[in-house]
Amino acid sequence: MTQDISTLSFEQALAELETIIRDLDTGKPGLEASIQLYERGVALRQHCAVRLKDAQLRIEKLSLDPQGNPVTQETTL
Repeated sequence: MTQDISTLSFEQALAELETIIRDLDTGKPGLEASIQLYERGVALRQHCAVRLKDAQLRIEKLSLDPQGNPVTQETTL
C-alpha cells in the first residue's frame, strides 16, 4: 500500500522520488508499472515543490521586521 503523498514529509517524499527514478532508470518495470511510477513521481515532485515554497515563505517571514524591512545579522546584533 502506498502512503498518501499529502502526509509525507519533504524528506520522505524526496526519498521515494529518488527510488522511483532509480527504478525507472533500470528499465525493469513494465509499461503500465512505469506509467504508474511516473505519475506518482510527478505528484511527489509537486509535493516537494510546495513544501519548499512553504519553507521559503516561512523563512522570509522570519527575515522581515514588523515594518516589512529585511532583517540582517547586523540589525539583530
